Amino acid sequence: MTAYLVREIVRRNIPVLSPDTPIRQAAFALVDAKADAAPVVDDDGVLVGILSQRDCFRPALHASYHRQWTGRVMDQMSRDVVSIEVEEEIIRAAEMFLMHPHRVFPVLNSNQIEGLLYRSEVLRFLIHFG
Repeated sequence: MTAYLVREIVRRNIPVLSPDTPIRQAAFALVDAKADAAPVVDDDGVLVGILSQRDCFRPALHASYHRQWTGRVMDQMSRDVVSIEVEEEIIRAAEMFLMHPHRVFPVLNSNQIEGLLYRSEVLRFLIHFG
């Protein structure tokens, strides 16, 4: 297979969150964008975590019981993030999805967020070009 790069299928129109974003606002951003997850970046734009829809369930359930949303993204996000570079080959991304249970990987370009790579997009690519 010819070397195709992640940059060809990265999803760039994504929500990007701050650790200080209120969790309700972040959950709404994910649902509104139909995004499985969103990268969390610091003030310099450096990736510091990722927040998934799954991460939002505990505070959402808590809010449904107590009628009050509490917490920020930093309280729920995953800090151990597996990311991929925008210039990496799609085949390498497919191998990474085999090794990790994640549905998305943040895509970096010189330590800055470029977008998200969805497992479904990699599979679609492999079906089409494989």
